[in-house]
Formats: sequence, C-alpha cells, structure tokens
Amino acid sequence: MKIIGVRKIWYAISILTVGGSILALSLFGLKQGIDFTGGSLLFVRFDQRPTPEVAEKTLAEFNLGGMVIQPVGEQDMNFRMQSLNEETHQLILKKLADSFGTVTELQFNSIGPSVGKELRSKSLTALLIVFITILMYIAWVFRKVSAPVKSWKYGVVCIISAFHDIIIPFGLFAVLGKLYNVEIGTPFIAAVLTVMGYSINDTIVVFDRIRENLLHTSGSFEQIVENSVHQTLWRSVNSSVTTLLALLAVYLFSGASIKDFALALIVGVATGTYSSIFIASPLVVDWNNWTMRGRK
Repeated sequence: MKIIGVRKIWYAISILTVGGSILALSLFGLKQGIDFTGGSLLFVRFDQRPTPEVAEKTLAEFNLGGMVIQPVGEQDMNFRMQSLNEETHQLILKKLADSFGTVTELQFNSIGPSVGKELRSKSLTALLIVFITILMYIAWVFRKVSAPVKSWKYGVVCIISAFHDIIIPFGLFAVLGKLYNVEIGTPFIAAVLTVMGYSINDTIVVFDRIRENLLHTSGSFEQIVENSVHQTLWRSVNSSVTTLLALLAVYLFSGASIKDFALALIVGVATGTYSSIFIASPLVVDWNNWTMRGRK
C-alpha cells in the first residue's frame, strides 16, 4: 500500500479534522476549570443524592453566584462555585448533611483568580517553550543530513505535526464543554504536553529512518521516504495500540477525576500515530518538491 503516493487523501482527512477542531474552538471556546478561572470545587458523596435543582435551592442562602452542579456516577456530585473561605466551606457541608443525610467529602480545592491567571499564563508559556526546543533539537540532530531537505525543515514539519495532534483534542474538548460542561484544567495541559512528547517521538523515529536511508541507499527522495515509512509502520502501530489499550482501561475503570485526562491522551495518541505516518513524512516530500520547482 502506498502512503506517500496517495498523500492527498491523508491531507484531506487532516484538513477536515483540524478545520472542524478550529471551528469548534472559535464557536464554543474552551470551558476553563477553576485551575484557570479561580473558584472552588467541592466533590461529595451522598447516601441519598438529591437532584441538582434541589441541591442548588438548599445552598441558595450562601449566595454562591453562578454555581455549577454536576452529578457523577450514582452517588457523587460536583459543586463548582466562587472561591470559598474555610468557614463557608464547613457550613456548606453541614447544610448538605442536615438536608440529605450522610455526606462524605471526597475533594475540595479553592484557587484565587490571580493564581488561576498565573497558571493559564504558565501553561501557554510551557507549550511555546516546548515548540521552540523541539525545533532546535531536531535541527541539530539532523544537521548531517542537509540534502535534499535542510535539517531545520524536519524540525518545522515536526512542529506542524505536533500542532495537528494537539488541536484535535482541543477541538474535542470545546465540543464536550458545550454539550456536557466538560472543563479543562492543569491535568488537560499535562495531557497535551504528554501527547506532544509521544507524537514527536513517533515522528522522529520515522525521520531517523529517512536519515539512515538517505545516507546508505540511493533513489529518488520520495521513494526513500516511502520505504522508510513502510519500514517503521508496524512499529508505530504496535506501540500505539498497546498504549491505547492501557489508556482505554484507565478511562473505563478509573475515577471521574482522571477520565478527561485519559480521554485527552487517547485522542492525542491516536492522532499522533496518524500524523507521524500519514502527515509528517508526506509534508517533507512536498516541501522538497516545492523547493525543487522554485529553483527551476
């Protein structure tokens, strides 16, 4: 099966998925959790869980503003609200217990708006630093393979591929935030950085095989890339399948607190495997073709 030879098909698939993700982000945005916006998260378990409407009326006396209440599983409930001091926190727990019986607190986090803004800024900075570092590293590693494609171009293509892999989870979570109030926080950023590392590792494996074949085999650049992709294809697929099976188990059987983290990794690993095989290498070939046509 040709991969490079039918690259327009892979480009079309990526344009649809990436374009849909960008459209979802522009229309819905990302629903940011208290990690970024500031506020308090209270996660409790009821013996007899009330409906969100009843729970909201019960806590109305505390004037908590735009509180968001989400049932989780059969007995648990998330309360997201404005920042609470410890006194109000304890009063809320007491009110819930008095109204609905035994209440077990599973988690309580409170973050101020300034801390949330700082976390958001640092997360974006971390992503930018990772992109720049990747470009520098790959340009250095591939410095001995400067023909027919300059070493820094491998780094640029790798970054384009990584962007492809993270924009799709962003788009998915924009849709989930709109439909199911799924929020992103620092675990989501951690998942994105993990996806970037996984994707780039997969892409570099293919690029490294291209580098070796350029040094030791002859033929057209497109054919060398085609052969290199086929030589690494099953290695990439097998590694990704085993990783996805483990992540799927985490998603299905873990607690609600890390399901979104696992989902972001599942989507990112799948798209990362796709891009390293079907996007990154074809882009290198097309960049070389554009350069050659420009010289003529």
